[in-house]
Amino acid sequence: MAQFDDENIIVYQSYRKEIGEFAVKNQYFGGEFSLERMTWIKPNFLWMMYRNGWGTKEGQEYILAIHLKMDAFKRYLENAVYSSYNDRLEIPREEWQDQIKESSVRLQWDPDHDPFGGKLERRAIQIGLRNEFTRSFAKEDIILIEDISDFVKEQHQFVLNDNLENLILPEEKPLLFNHENLNRKLRLDQN
Repeated sequence: MAQFDDENIIVYQSYRKEIGEFAVKNQYFGGEFSLERMTWIKPNFLWMMYRNGWGTKEGQEYILAIHLKMDAFKRYLENAVYSSYNDRLEIPREEWQDQIKESSVRLQWDPDHDPFGGKLERRAIQIGLRNEFTRSFAKEDIILIEDISDFVKEQHQFVLNDNLENLILPEEKPLLFNHENLNRKLRLDQN
């Protein structure tokens, strides 16, 4: 599930104030943002809210909606290696271990969550980027960076008060590609 069109996709990240403010002001990641460590992007809003406690977890109070070029997002996925091994990968464990050592993009599916944090049947994807992919993500892959922290705080109040009829969520839809091999790699028919 994601909010996207043919040209861009929105992914979410949360940071401490200094990193978030720099990104919004400059429309790229720099300052205290580390280009040397893996950064995880999440195209699913509620999964991000589960992960950062609706912006209440320490160091994750500044929530960003990052509009990425769709071509860049596809490039991440095409280069991704699953972060954990399973038999459905159709390769030997040793080959996967070699791939994971060499890869600069990690992919994992986690349970999606409802507004209260309860697990859903549906799965949500997250993508870990490092090395050249982090550098590309930090600057040239970005169309727009929005601070949605206040919006998240407002929506969290509806959740806390069990007032879901007033809860506003992004209009997300299943993400499928016109690329059979990529859809198969991502197991989009199974998530």
